[in-house]
Amino acid sequence: MITLYGVAISNYYNKIKFALMEKDIAFIEEFTAPSQSEDLLQRSPLGKIPFIKTSDGYLSESQAILEYLEDAFPANPLYPADAYERGKCRELIQHLELNVELIARRLYGEALFGNTVSQETKDEVRTKLDAGLKGLAKLLKLSPYALGDKFSTADIVAWPHLQLVGFATQKIYGENLVNTHIPGIEAYIQLIESRPHAQIVGADRAKALEAFFRNK
Repeated sequence: MITLYGVAISNYYNKIKFALMEKDIAFIEEFTAPSQSEDLLQRSPLGKIPFIKTSDGYLSESQAILEYLEDAFPANPLYPADAYERGKCRELIQHLELNVELIARRLYGEALFGNTVSQETKDEVRTKLDAGLKGLAKLLKLSPYALGDKFSTADIVAWPHLQLVGFATQKIYGENLVNTHIPGIEAYIQLIESRPHAQIVGADRAKALEAFFRNK
């Protein structure tokens, strides 16, 4: 039994949860906020979420977790079997997380939590996001899934990240930059959301967001 620690408002938490469900791995969830408490630091070195507990111990960093799940639970594979295609899957994920989501994260304080982001930051982020999303569009096949005709880890990762980036850019710039730079992405998001597990993850995320803002 895997224990998944974190909060359902996190897109990184939700990609792990989505993968666990798609791979039919038994797991339980334990609400855990990031902190610098000694107890948490013993389980997650920087006090970050998500992390998991396995029969062998704790594991942090969402991408390491995804690859562990693939190796430890080979049934219902989410990575391509072919070495090159597997590499392309990792390439897409790394590009999306480093050159798109990590960049857009600088907007979340204002877009999600009502803080103020400077115009200088917004302008810098806009330039980098335009470039990152144009690059992502070259990697995405959307035929109909991210890498072709098979659902994969690339879809597990793209779905929560692109939704959040699109939401944040719409709030900050009045334009959903994901839709602007990636033709066909709206139909793709709807395709992923037609999956029962995506619907469960999305519903749980909505409940968590409602509770978060209610308690602020």
